[in-house]
Amino acid sequence: MKNGLIWFALFLLVGCQVATEPIDEHVEKTDTTLSGVQLVVLGTVQDGGAPHIGCVKSCCAKRWLQANDSLKVVSLGVIDYEQDEVYVFEATPDFGEQVAMVNRKAGRKNSKMPDGIFITHAHIGHYTGLMFLGREAKGAKNVPVYVMPKMQDFLSSNGPWDQLVALENIQLHALQQDTAHRISENISVLSVQVPHRDEYSETVGFIIQGKKKKVLFIPDIDKWSKWEEDIIQMIAQVDVAYLDATFFDAKEINNRDIAEIPHPFVIESMDLFKNLPQQEKDKIYFIHLNHTNPLLDKKSGAYQEVERNGFHVAEFGSMLEI
Repeated sequence: MKNGLIWFALFLLVGCQVATEPIDEHVEKTDTTLSGVQLVVLGTVQDGGAPHIGCVKSCCAKRWLQANDSLKVVSLGVIDYEQDEVYVFEATPDFGEQVAMVNRKAGRKNSKMPDGIFITHAHIGHYTGLMFLGREAKGAKNVPVYVMPKMQDFLSSNGPWDQLVALENIQLHALQQDTAHRISENISVLSVQVPHRDEYSETVGFIIQGKKKKVLFIPDIDKWSKWEEDIIQMIAQVDVAYLDATFFDAKEINNRDIAEIPHPFVIESMDLFKNLPQQEKDKIYFIHLNHTNPLLDKKSGAYQEVERNGFHVAEFGSMLEI
């Protein structure tokens, strides 16, 4: 018995030594033809994820039993291959895996942190991934985080986020509404404020300008009618639009007050956009899907209805040169 315990202890010691040895983690681009500036969809799901905590409905029953690596919380990545730079839009609860994914596509080491993180607002699916940059995880050094003024104040004044600032894990950069911020030679980002439940910060969408295309990203907004901007005119100014599609219709909301979560239903958005020419409809990709949303299932009638009407559902891992 004593000899057995000695051998077991030696096994654990060797195992720990092997696990902590550095390895060559450089991963080549999966497609060597990629160049310029590329956008990659890193997540399409609403803040709470899918399966959703406490959900016992049919939409989540199988998901609890069958892992699905494509069900990540909403996020975009932008890769500048010419400058070897990577930017991530939203710091989600899936942030670690999403950074690994965008680094892999960029041909970078997974230990490298993004050259910038853009955050839309202070709801859990959009900023809490910053926790992985702190001393309990990465212990990062001055990762640039771009936020609006109220969001900057929220992160600077409330724990545990203020510790990230104090320890210089992150470096906050204030954005201004309707002002383009050039982050690299090939990329600029414009913030557009939108109406939403702003308990702790304002909420913005982003217009991301690459070398070739302009992308609108609005993962969260209240009803389109509450916005002082004309979403149809906004779509006309860009090449691609990733738009809030939290709920397909009101049937999903049978146990919550809709006034608490007044997102535009997909059926409302399709009705609003129904008279657009097909060229404009083709720009629209629905994103930020609640765990109850049938658009998470490509075989659903709802998914087929969206496609039949000339629109698209954002797809995890898809890439677009911009």
